[in-house]
Amino acid sequence: MMQVLQSIGYGIVAFAILVVVGLVVLTKLGDATAECATLYTYNESARLCQEVANATNQVAPLNSAFTTSGYISTQLGSTGLSGWIPAIIAVAVGALFLSYFMGKKR
Repeated sequence: MMQVLQSIGYGIVAFAILVVVGLVVLTKLGDATAECATLYTYNESARLCQEVANATNQVAPLNSAFTTSGYISTQLGSTGLSGWIPAIIAVAVGALFLSYFMGKKR
């Protein structure tokens, strides 16, 4: 039973690493594809377009590549796919315990 729990743990760690790498890649892709209007420059730390003359005037890039990469990033994060991890852990551990006790009765 401990080997199965260890395998589940390795799977969760591998999934977490894939999500983090995916988030970093998608964020960098979004930054690389961001298009700003004339007289605006892209600020990577704020992830917004800043007006050259007035740095306090900021707007979000509206091109489809930037918007799509942002959407996919949120779907990978805690509101999307990664939010299911606690439920998967609970179901897997519960199934292990149930199978362990059901096996003892036979």
